[in-house]
Amino acid sequence: MPVELTSLLHLGTLNLSGNQLVGKIPTQIGKLEWLESLDLSRNKLSGSIPPSMVSIRFLSFLNLSFNNLSGEIPTANQFQTSLIRQFMRIPGADEDKEDENGHDKLWLFVSVGLGFIMGFWGVCGTLIIKKSWRYAYFQFFDKIKDQLLTFLALSVVRLKRKMSEKNGAGET
Repeated sequence: MPVELTSLLHLGTLNLSGNQLVGKIPTQIGKLEWLESLDLSRNKLSGSIPPSMVSIRFLSFLNLSFNNLSGEIPTANQFQTSLIRQFMRIPGADEDKEDENGHDKLWLFVSVGLGFIMGFWGVCGTLIIKKSWRYAYFQFFDKIKDQLLTFLALSVVRLKRKMSEKNGAGET
């Protein structure tokens, strides 16, 4: 990436993707503090991400994918957001964290599965084993069903009465 670009202090957007750029990202890139969008993807950039990039205050889009970058990703300001980190794709960076996330996901699925099994058999198993609870359970839902049907029937009757009153008042 040409170092001269870092002297354009009020630059808002810079897209140099797919230009076969070779070398390192200049450390002076931090001077572009008004930059909102930076796309350096699909080049042949190498080295690490300069720590000075955290000085770019308004950076909301950063794409450094498909380069030969290595090293740690800066951990300040906007570099913490997942939108920026998803485009980084730096080999070797955050591998331990990704492994932990995979392990965490496995435990999440196992605990959700066990919770479902325990909850399902806690309710259904009890209803199968205890006859008195089974009767009480189904009586409860029969009562709820009856109350809902009664409410619906009364609502329909009231609605019909209001409709007939409006039709009767409009005819005179």
